Amino acid sequence: MASNTSKTARASVRAGQAGQGGALSVLGEFKYLIPLNGGQNVYVRNLTNGKTEHLRTDSDAFVEEIRTLAAAGHAAKIRAELSALNTIHPGDGWDATEKRLVEAGVFEG
Repeated sequence: MASNTSKTARASVRAGQAGQGGALSVLGEFKYLIPLNGGQNVYVRNLTNGKTEHLRTDSDAFVEEIRTLAAAGHAAKIRAELSALNTIHPGDGWDATEKRLVEAGVFEG
């Protein structure tokens, strides 16, 4: 019996199933932080659970979301993004946001 699924779709499904061993394979540049509202809010994209959260940068929920990502091994990338956001948008308080995360111990160990 012939399959109605295209060759490309079948290959895509096989490729997706091959990466299910817990390893993460991402092509291209992945941004964890998408700034909103002059740095007051942010979309946090979480690779570990596939969700994107809309959070205030001064909230405890933001700190915990970043803590989860840092614990999963993404701390260096997130700090680099915070530094880049501070360079690109110097008046938006990204340096203060990074300082708050450091003081909360998010990037430790």
